[in-house]
Amino acid sequence: MMLKSILILSIVFNTSSDCGAAQALVHVEPAHLQGPRSLQEQTGTAAIRDYMQSWQSFRAALEQNRAELLSPDFVGAAKEKLTDTIQTQTALGIRTRYVDREHDLQIVFYSPEGLSIEILDRVQYDMQVFDQNKVIATQRMSARYLVVLTPAEIRWRVRVFQASPN
Repeated sequence: MMLKSILILSIVFNTSSDCGAAQALVHVEPAHLQGPRSLQEQTGTAAIRDYMQSWQSFRAALEQNRAELLSPDFVGAAKEKLTDTIQTQTALGIRTRYVDREHDLQIVFYSPEGLSIEILDRVQYDMQVFDQNKVIATQRMSARYLVVLTPAEIRWRVRVFQASPN
């Protein structure tokens, strides 16, 4: 039942629009938990939804070089690292556009006390680097992200957002 709900959520993401931008395809594999706590369907669905929303703020923040756009979705080390990236981009006079094409997600850990969820995301995306409004580089990328989410008042926030090439 949880897989069905998450797949329905994926369809919603694919059919919604984000300022006219095409949405990424989202595939959610059944949870393969390596911990003692079971994951409730509602919790898994919310975690996936909030993680996918974090990609929207990630894209906007790096394209506009505005670290404050990260605040609703990122905390701790993830927010610090992305803020540093934005500061470096600003100093160099560049900005980066990320267009995520496809996410293959799997929840692999839910802490016993419910204070973190770990997700593996195999993502494909396009990256364009701009100097002013001129594209100076374009690259199609594949990466594997290790993501740790932490519950906040009303949503899950990204605390760890670590990529490694596929």
